[in-house]
Amino acid sequence: MNLLDHLRRMAGNNLWSNDRLYRAVLALEPGEFEAERTSFFPSIKATLNHILAVDYLYLDFLEEGGVGAAAHDDYVPFDEPRALFAAQLVADRRLIAFCDALSEADLDRRVITDRREDGMIPERIGDILAHVFLHDIHHRGQVHAMLSGTSVAPPQLDEFLLDYDLKLRKTEVERLGLDDQTNATS
Repeated sequence: MNLLDHLRRMAGNNLWSNDRLYRAVLALEPGEFEAERTSFFPSIKATLNHILAVDYLYLDFLEEGGVGAAAHDDYVPFDEPRALFAAQLVADRRLIAFCDALSEADLDRRVITDRREDGMIPERIGDILAHVFLHDIHHRGQVHAMLSGTSVAPPQLDEFLLDYDLKLRKTEVERLGLDDQTNATS
């Protein structure tokens, strides 16, 4: 497997992990989504909104959309988890489409990132993608931990890449249209 294939699989993993996590969030009792909790952000709601806001920022950089830092700075948080989930799914599909359209050479191509106070910084596409996946995993882990203090058990989020785990994700990846990206031997 080359790096481009790995990044494409990580984009699929992002969609799958978010789908699993949000399905748990949608099962929360009233008030649990926005309840104050101990974490980097003060609630499940705030953390999930942060993930999406940062995804919007980096998608704009990657797609060279021209919005720049405003993609994050002007983000309006969602109050309701169903609408937030729908927006996250759209962002995840954009990321998959972006990765699917890349060539191996594109990974070293630099795009401009608008860092407001620090200026316009060119970054490699491969590095940005790696950062996005690390960022999302990091904060999904925080939501996962916060779910432990709710009425809903946190879902397993690490069953995507191995053939051994295929039986645990098969129905979900078929529903999400990710069948092509889940077989580690392909």
